[in-house]
Amino acid sequence: MLGTIAFDNEKYLEEQTAAILDRVEKFGSKLYLEFGGKLFYDYHAARVLPGYDPNVKVRLLRELGDRAGIILCIYAGDIERKKIRADFGITYDSDAMRLIDDLRGWGLDILGVIITRFENQPSAIQFKNKLERRGVKVYTHSYTKGYPTNVDTIVSDDGYGANSYIETEKSLVIVTGPGPGSGKLATCLSQLYHDYKRGVKSGYAKFETFPIWNIPLRHPVNIAYEAATADIRDFNLIDPFHLEAYDLKAVNYNRDVETFPVLKRILEKITGGESFYKSPTDMGVNRCGFAITNDEVTQEAAKQEVIRRYFRYRCEYVVGLTDRETVQRVELFIKDFQLEPEYRNVVKPARDAASEAQEKDKGNEGIYCGAAIELEDGTIITGNNSPLMHAASSLVIHAIKHLAGIPKKIKLLPKNITDSVRRLKTEILDEKSVSLDLNETLIALGISATTNPAAQLAVEKLKDLMGCEVHMTHIPTPGDEAGLRRIGVNLTSDPNFSTKNLFIV
Repeated sequence: MLGTIAFDNEKYLEEQTAAILDRVEKFGSKLYLEFGGKLFYDYHAARVLPGYDPNVKVRLLRELGDRAGIILCIYAGDIERKKIRADFGITYDSDAMRLIDDLRGWGLDILGVIITRFENQPSAIQFKNKLERRGVKVYTHSYTKGYPTNVDTIVSDDGYGANSYIETEKSLVIVTGPGPGSGKLATCLSQLYHDYKRGVKSGYAKFETFPIWNIPLRHPVNIAYEAATADIRDFNLIDPFHLEAYDLKAVNYNRDVETFPVLKRILEKITGGESFYKSPTDMGVNRCGFAITNDEVTQEAAKQEVIRRYFRYRCEYVVGLTDRETVQRVELFIKDFQLEPEYRNVVKPARDAASEAQEKDKGNEGIYCGAAIELEDGTIITGNNSPLMHAASSLVIHAIKHLAGIPKKIKLLPKNITDSVRRLKTEILDEKSVSLDLNETLIALGISATTNPAAQLAVEKLKDLMGCEVHMTHIPTPGDEAGLRRIGVNLTSDPNFSTKNLFIV
């Protein structure tokens, strides 16, 4: 089933666009649409729904054209503690700026950036200054007074009324952010409050992708969402409000269900009448489930994603980024599916590659790292570390040589280039490590390709590695991780360190 398409992007675009426009029509004046999940580069969705375009949501926005405006929210606390977006290895504030650049690249622009729960944090102030001095409008919202229990205070000039208001003529306002907890919902409700005070009868809805409400609760795709959010303790459940109102089962998640009674009261207080919705599922605009074309393939892809999350959280645990409970939660998901970590095809070959390297070099007390990649046609290629290069470098060299049909005995990196790089590292930059990480190897390959036709042919095959599965027996160094991220592979690793040193560069 490798490479099988299981999701119809065009059907999804058609159905999701129609559903959003229908919701806009329902409210007439204006709709604030909270975007859950990632607006750009939704690689989680692409992994569990094979064929899903990671940028399909922004394609949708572009089709909506001039009627849509965008508000970007970011939590001040995430800026202050320099929270990292794991799939790109950059901080949330950097991701926010990258998001603005990406939107402009698609011909879209933002109405403004809102820093939520702002308390004059130094890093948040610096972020605000940086954006404003580049011509981006920035607003700040403090904690909402009275939230979550005192609705009368929340819906007052001391609550939502104390927040800055973004004026817009757009009939559809997209409210998004770089991650969960960014204050998107509070921003939507604050805007609603200000609109109603001005006589504008606007509405609220939520753009959802996961969990998918119209597939089973324990479907692997929905379990993969639970695994992806295990660190923030999200879990799926049958929406009790939807069941009571319509006698229909619909899947939702705990935070939306828990906050719905308060949200319903807030909406009723703002509008002075009945709530827009009878259940959290009613709030969502999610046609994702209707675009799945091969359920068997999506189930398998989702199981693989659960295993990826298992490896990721184990690594985050050993480096101190998460707790043991997070790891245990994902372990339970794997057991529920009666899987082992080795069900991921590249795990055992990577471990075998490390063992074989150690066996060949008996008596040496060094740490041996193995790596394996599964190519699009199912071929498994392996690599391991050596005095010349890291395991990730060896793996990529072997993989692109295989794809280019280059015999093993032909060298892609001539001795004069590798010697030059090593002299630079040791004699000029005073580094202790001589072995080339993947970032350094890719640069050396680019240099070699100018005079070596074989290297040029191999470099052209790097793009064919995008989306391939990779496993390493050790946590990659920063240079390896950056290189693998640029290539675009789906990486996992065992929770081992490639050196006994505490400081790794």
